[in-house]
Amino acid sequence: MNKLRAKIVNIESSDHVSLVDLNANGDIFSCVIIETPDTADYLRINNEVFILFKETEVSIGKKFSGDISMRNQIHTTITKIQKGSVLTEIYMDYKGLGIGSIITTRSAKSLNLEIGDSVIGFVKANEVSIMTIDEENK
Repeated sequence: MNKLRAKIVNIESSDHVSLVDLNANGDIFSCVIIETPDTADYLRINNEVFILFKETEVSIGKKFSGDISMRNQIHTTITKIQKGSVLTEIYMDYKGLGIGSIITTRSAKSLNLEIGDSVIGFVKANEVSIMTIDEENK
């Protein structure tokens, strides 16, 4: 599981759903959650939280240009590649923090991924979760 410390910077809510913007290491991440500030005490501007997303939810773009609907774009450098027959694990450096991605080996081969490549990790906002920071996690 990928885990980044972040601060809540914006919340838009409607009915029982919120779009939450978070600042992690100077980059803005977004997540959609089925809670609002009225139903969840941790949903407050400037609260520090962890953002979580699975390695299988991180798509990889190499030499990407153009527009895309995925709001969460993580500019990284590949540090390690573990190819399996079906799946490949990609390890990346994001501002000194480790980010992981699991993609098909076919995709890894077609992208011609190599250690040292600059790539963008893409994560849909509905695949990002928020975890509160309690005393044990500080």
